[in-house]
Amino acid sequence: MKFGVAFANIGPFIESDRALQLAQAAEASGFESIWTVDHVVVPAGYHSRYPYDPSGRIPSGEEAPFPDPLIWLAYLASQTATLKLATGILILPQRNPVVLAKELATLDYLSQGRVMLGVGIGWLKEEFQALGVPFEQRAERTEEAIAAMRALWSQDKATFEGTTVSFRDCVLRPQPPHGSIPLHIGGHSKVAARRAGRIGDGFFPFGVNTDELAPLVDTLRRAAEDAGRDPSSVEVTVCSYCSGGEAAMREIDALRALGTTRVVLPAAMFQSDLEDSLHRYGEDVMGRVGA
Repeated sequence: MKFGVAFANIGPFIESDRALQLAQAAEASGFESIWTVDHVVVPAGYHSRYPYDPSGRIPSGEEAPFPDPLIWLAYLASQTATLKLATGILILPQRNPVVLAKELATLDYLSQGRVMLGVGIGWLKEEFQALGVPFEQRAERTEEAIAAMRALWSQDKATFEGTTVSFRDCVLRPQPPHGSIPLHIGGHSKVAARRAGRIGDGFFPFGVNTDELAPLVDTLRRAAEDAGRDPSSVEVTVCSYCSGGEAAMREIDALRALGTTRVVLPAAMFQSDLEDSLHRYGEDVMGRVGA
């Protein structure tokens, strides 16, 4: 089982000193990865429903800072050595995939292959409108962007033809050191699970409990098999809110039985007594499960 720290670039960790303290303490405590969230803007008074809270609103409020995830991760990259740098998630259809492919490849190159890209299709229609991006086309834009970026990362002269992005004989350098960047599909629906099974390197079903996770993992596995892929090659990352003890061990055992390969914990769980609390979790939980 792998362990990560999630929702890391918000709250107290938008400050440069706290961001570095979090990343370096997580790395020293044996955590594998650090995960960021993403919103370019949050239009005031939005009417779209946030799907992960009963209120239908972003819990942090409209005016909470959301630092750009890639710049925030780049800030940490030179001050860490092994910690993987992940987005969990980045709203992919809002970005130009050619520009994004260059940004990600550069960060991956400079960090020696430590980037993991978690993506989602987005839910905040008003944000898409502010960016001039068609909300209704976001699923198609997401899948074409994934294919286009993989072409740019792996081909000497990349060509891709789609309805939302197309290019021919384009040279993108530097390319990722490992030939591509692991791509994790975020979402809590069966559509997202099928997308992960068809084209993802991983699946990040945020906001689901253990009972809801099981059918999503089954859906992922069937989609992978239908696509001629090995279902076990698709990682499953799940968020946990258990800070330790036997409750955490029971949850991890249950998640592992469902095929979970990574558990991430909100950074806010560790904000008090940061270094000691991360170290304790590393010893008391991660050490016991062989992280």
